[in-house]
Amino acid sequence: MPLSPTALTLLGLIAWALLLVVLLANQRGLLVLGGKLAVNAFAPDGSTTPGFGQRLTRAHANCLENLPLQAPVLLYALHAGQSALTDPLAPLLLGARLFQSVMHLISTAPLFVWLRFAGFLVQVVILAWWLLRLSGLL
Repeated sequence: MPLSPTALTLLGLIAWALLLVVLLANQRGLLVLGGKLAVNAFAPDGSTTPGFGQRLTRAHANCLENLPLQAPVLLYALHAGQSALTDPLAPLLLGARLFQSVMHLISTAPLFVWLRFAGFLVQVVILAWWLLRLSGLL
């Protein structure tokens, strides 16, 4: 049986966070194996790997910060048999999440920060819409 857009989005959000952590582990592993940093020298904010490493750290953290907002709504819709309410916008939510992360990875220049915010805003609006619809308020 094919997965609904809601289920695919939930899996996509998890897969994206997993991909980012694999990239992060790979980058850090190469720095340790190359003798450039000690295994215990990595700062949680990524400041020990300035540039792309720091942006990758923040992009991954940002995914994990937002997953507890997104996953329960998607899980509720699936469990309650109401994924018909979330299915139409689910791919857009996932696309906005990917877009936000990619903008994060590319640059911290003002244009990219604005683009990143736009991706975040799309996700927030979709989640708010879903909560209103799922709660029966709309």
